[in-house]
Amino acid sequence: MTIARKNPVTSLIDRAALLRNRSRADRLGPVDFLHRLVADEIEDRLAEVNRSFGDVAIVTGMPAFWADAFPGAKIVEDSPELDLEPGAHDLVIHAMALHWAEDPVGQIAQCARALRADGLFIAACPGGRTLGELRDVLTRAEAEVAAGLSPRILPMGEIRDLGALLNRGGLSLPVADQITQTVSYRNLFHLASDLRGMAEVNALAGRMRRPTRRDVLLRAAQIYSEDYPDPDDPQRIRATFDLVFLTGWAPDESQQKPLRPGSAKMSLADALSSLRKSHE
Repeated sequence: MTIARKNPVTSLIDRAALLRNRSRADRLGPVDFLHRLVADEIEDRLAEVNRSFGDVAIVTGMPAFWADAFPGAKIVEDSPELDLEPGAHDLVIHAMALHWAEDPVGQIAQCARALRADGLFIAACPGGRTLGELRDVLTRAEAEVAAGLSPRILPMGEIRDLGALLNRGGLSLPVADQITQTVSYRNLFHLASDLRGMAEVNALAGRMRRPTRRDVLLRAAQIYSEDYPDPDDPQRIRATFDLVFLTGWAPDESQQKPLRPGSAKMSLADALSSLRKSHE
């Protein structure tokens, strides 16, 4: 008897490689300037909420930094199954790791379950045009020199798509916004060194398993310097990082709710007519 087998699910991320990259970054001395920027942004956003949070959990791949940034918070590894207890926290932060998740909706849903009613969830991760310059020059150089392409840079989610994950994860009052940080580097190799220190180098499951040819890298560096110079110093290059922030609340009866369809007391036509008359 032949037993039909389901096709195996193809993974996007090689988690073992990701963990090796993080371990190497720790040994080198992690490059944390993006994390510092994100932590400051989160502090500012929490200040605007005008509410204190006593039971904080932070999901991250850079635990030492976030333990210092939020003393007393529970630090949780961004593993597929998060070490979070249901209803145990009033604030959960997913800090600069959601872009490496195989199942980002599942990560958000687990965070949402860990919140008490009216608890706050904040996620921050790279998205949008992050490393768009590097992606372009590596693609062009490899196609030109090696006559082929291989996966090198993690696909980045757009803000609209990332924002839609909040409702799917079970959160209310979703908000998504982003900031853009442009960083100046001496050259492509200086940028690559920083990416290693961030543990943001290639951990894609479909990546090439041998070192990139030197002639490909040299050509990519040349294209980068020609096409993406730093406007303030043409001898240097620029790199773009779009940082996306996602905010949502655990559902609670006290929260504002949209009106039920058909419950409006004035039609849209009447409202527009009234508005026109008020301006006459």
